[in-house]
Amino acid sequence: MKKMLANLFLSVVTLGFATVAPAATDEAKAAYKAAEDSATATYKAERAKCDALNGNPKDVCIEEAKAAEKRSKAEAEAQYKNTPKAHMKARIAAADADYAVAKEKCKAQSGNAKDVCIKEAKAVHTKAVVDAKSSQKISEVKSDATQDKRDADYKVALEKCDSLAGPAKDACVATAKSQYGK
Repeated sequence: MKKMLANLFLSVVTLGFATVAPAATDEAKAAYKAAEDSATATYKAERAKCDALNGNPKDVCIEEAKAAEKRSKAEAEAQYKNTPKAHMKARIAAADADYAVAKEKCKAQSGNAKDVCIKEAKAVHTKAVVDAKSSQKISEVKSDATQDKRDADYKVALEKCDSLAGPAKDACVATAKSQYGK
């Protein structure tokens, strides 16, 4: 009889926990859905403000609205899943969004200044992605990540040298090579 009561008690307790767990999941899912809906609504409102602009400022405005939506949705998903991989993906999505905005801003420039701007944006993006990924990986991968960052900085330095000519350019390239170990 005691064994039957113990089993009955265990069953009731287990059933109680089984009904509580899905409620928490439903609550988290509802919060995730609300965050996504909020991000979409904010995007639409910000996007509507861009219609008053023209040319590159309009393009930048649109890209910034898209970036904010991507960041918000990625962060909502990371909070919902709450795993290291989801948080890493959110950081990468934010880096991608920031890179798209930076590239759009670079389009307003021309010549070497535009090239340097794009290289700098790419370097910042590469560093952000590497940082996001390396936060999840072991130290030997972090070493590779550090090299990727240095390579990105080296490319920016070389691009800046392109605006120079003759001995000044040679000195600039030599300085870049020695600074980044090339």
